[in-house]
Amino acid sequence: MKKSNLFSSLILAALTVPVMAMAADVETAEHKEGKHVIPESAHTVTANVGFVSNYLYRGLSQTGGKPAIQGGFDYARTSGFYAGVWGSNVSWVAASSASLELDTYFGFKNSFAEDLSYDVGFLRYNYPGVYASGATKADTNEIYGAISWKWLTAKYSRSLGDTFATANASGTSYIDLSASYPIPDTGVTLGAHYGKQTFKGSTAGVSNDKFTYSDYKLSASKDFGGYVVGLAYSSTNTNKGLGEAWNITPLADGSNIDLGKSAAVLSIAHSF
Repeated sequence: MKKSNLFSSLILAALTVPVMAMAADVETAEHKEGKHVIPESAHTVTANVGFVSNYLYRGLSQTGGKPAIQGGFDYARTSGFYAGVWGSNVSWVAASSASLELDTYFGFKNSFAEDLSYDVGFLRYNYPGVYASGATKADTNEIYGAISWKWLTAKYSRSLGDTFATANASGTSYIDLSASYPIPDTGVTLGAHYGKQTFKGSTAGVSNDKFTYSDYKLSASKDFGGYVVGLAYSSTNTNKGLGEAWNITPLADGSNIDLGKSAAVLSIAHSF
């Protein structure tokens, strides 16, 4: 799928979902006529669209330092079950024509004590495109679990096979420790994050551990009437030791670029 097609799809989603939401509101809002009450729906469908000056994921640029248009749909039940799809343009996938990341996921989240909640689920990263003969596809399957207390979250993700174009990497994991603190009465949220991607397995007799790295991020965002504008600064240690393996060639312009170098990112997102 070309970037222009992705952009058109996201614009269509932005125009369609509010109409769907209005219809749902009419059908599911609580109406009282005498003793007759229509309960609120147990189902919720939302959509989101956004723009980032540089798509960073786990500290690594997915677009070679260039902008991305992103968006998706989410379904949730009051029971805690959820599922969704999310997409973005990318340019990092070598030996292929893949220029789109399309993620599909489902899970279950709920609270189990005061100020405590959990989230468990499955996530598949899809990178459709034509790959060179013998190349390892970037498609990746992960399971994850997270526990949150107030504004602190600890999350563990584990790969089930080949991981982001790294072959024989089952058991590769990512630990995510983050804080997201909303400042009362301001609409401003401050964030901090530390993550570590640990690769397992080996390829052609060489340990995949050479790709292991850590990333760090500080962020701030503000909600302007439903439009969330954010600024973040991210860094990694991929430029140390064998981490230089992330200094690869993105497809977009054919130039060598350190995908894990420090970067400031501006973003804007809106949910419907």
